[in-house]
Amino acid sequence: MFAHIPFHHGLAEAGIDVTTLTQVARLPLVTAELDALLRQVARRDVDAFAAFYDQTRSRVFGLVTRVLRDPGYSEECTQDIYLQVWRTAENYDPAAGSPLAWLMTLAHRRAVDRVRSEQAASTRESRYGAASMEPPSDHVADTVILSEERRQVTECLASLTDTQRECIQLAYYDGLTYAQVSERLSANLATIKSRMRDAIRGLRRCLGAA
Repeated sequence: MFAHIPFHHGLAEAGIDVTTLTQVARLPLVTAELDALLRQVARRDVDAFAAFYDQTRSRVFGLVTRVLRDPGYSEECTQDIYLQVWRTAENYDPAAGSPLAWLMTLAHRRAVDRVRSEQAASTRESRYGAASMEPPSDHVADTVILSEERRQVTECLASLTDTQRECIQLAYYDGLTYAQVSERLSANLATIKSRMRDAIRGLRRCLGAA
């Protein structure tokens, strides 16, 4: 007599949220997907990096924005985080946690470093000349390192072609997906991926030599 009742209706009648159940069932698959992508990124697979970026950027940007509370700084910090992912993906250890946990830990640390560097800069400006009130040396080091990294990135971006730099700008500064970049530039997706691949390789060579 119950054969005609849909399975989902039966779950709802039992007080089970089908949407939540579906999301929970999806979690292991999402983790497996991100794990596979991160392993490919460690092997310098640009397409895998693009997919990893598309699947995780909104969470990273959301976390960074909550810490920094400034859209401009948040965009810069998010770009720095994904450059760090590209450089250090091989350091990810599945035994220590999920790919998303690794990424969010990295993102939080980077955002906190940015806050510290900005606070250190503000302290130096407001208390300039008062030696007893100088910021701690580790904060000064953070500021110098982040400033130097940004300078290197800016110089390396200038070494790219105009089309490559435009793709990087749209994807990493403006937060567009590769598909959206394709639409914005009226170029097919394969062309955009090729430009991004060449641009990232160029940045990697430049930053590695810097």
